[in-house]
Amino acid sequence: MPDTQTQPLSITLPPLRITLTEQQQVNLEWLTQNLPNLLTAQSKKEVPDNLKQWVAANKLLNKPDADIIQGLVSIGIDAEMATAEVREISSHPYFQAGNNFVQLLNKLESHLTITNQLASLSSKFGTIERKSSLSREYFLENYYAKNTPVIITNIMHNWKALQLWTPDYLREKYGDAEVQIQANRNSDPDYEIKIENHRKTVLFREYVDMVVNGSGNDYYMVANNQTLEREEFKPLFNDIEIFPEYLNPDDTKGRVFFWFGPQGTITPLHHDPVNLILTQVSGRKLIKLISPQQTPLLYNHIGVFSKVDGENPDYNKYPLYKEAKIIEVILEPGEAIFIPVGWWHHVKSLDVSISVSFTNFVFPNYYEWKYPHVNM
Repeated sequence: MPDTQTQPLSITLPPLRITLTEQQQVNLEWLTQNLPNLLTAQSKKEVPDNLKQWVAANKLLNKPDADIIQGLVSIGIDAEMATAEVREISSHPYFQAGNNFVQLLNKLESHLTITNQLASLSSKFGTIERKSSLSREYFLENYYAKNTPVIITNIMHNWKALQLWTPDYLREKYGDAEVQIQANRNSDPDYEIKIENHRKTVLFREYVDMVVNGSGNDYYMVANNQTLEREEFKPLFNDIEIFPEYLNPDDTKGRVFFWFGPQGTITPLHHDPVNLILTQVSGRKLIKLISPQQTPLLYNHIGVFSKVDGENPDYNKYPLYKEAKIIEVILEPGEAIFIPVGWWHHVKSLDVSISVSFTNFVFPNYYEWKYPHVNM
């Protein structure tokens, strides 16, 4: 028989830890490292600054005053003080200035929501077209200028890489070169944001063996490792064709990227600041795409990243994400996908995977972004 004994439930709300015991008793424990600040603030008849921020954030989100007051009281703030803080904050000039910007943000988000509602009326909503070939003019007019993704098939038939680029081939040709990989990614949920913490230098043959003999997301050779900028890897360009219909073959420095990793590697939910074409040389990738019109549902975190784990979303923490319309496609070897600027995507390798991505379009591809830079 399985052990059905329940474990104590512990909730930490600094400066208080609340524990529900197996006997359904509630124990309250002050966290000593936070207690002096709270006691000092209480003695001065003040709410601590971190809780003031919490009150302001919840007021800006239009949470009921009663709920905010109860939240303060539940962690030890005097009820009268909590009530006064919540009642008075709306008249503070700093709060009023912040609230003006929130109203502007709400207007922009409502516009995005309405645009998404209109887009959903189309029979093509939630789908991505597959086209065998596209002229430069047709691609520009129907996809690039309209910020619409498309999968282009039968475009890589001249690539020698489709036959040559196997792990054995790469090991034999480039095994002695040192490469940078991203390692120990499983130890850090923010491995993409803290990418510098995960750089590791290894011989390429060692990395190829890691890819062939393993799986999962712990190590990956990603675009930020600038593999194709290395002199040793320049011959790889001889095995590919940079599509002249859309891309500038004379503008490759820092704009062509090599991806190589085992089955199970993940690029978390984010959007790119430019347009890109991702080509699949070997293996398959599952790509989840979400239009930029749905940005209000995606909990933009720092820069281009979402707080949501696209692999296992927590709908209790991020309930709006449940409303997002996600387009899922599998990119097969020999196919290329155009991912427009601002489109959110989460990518998972279904096999040992080799990909090349490009941002060197013949069309304008530089944009001025304003990013969130703090954890909201």
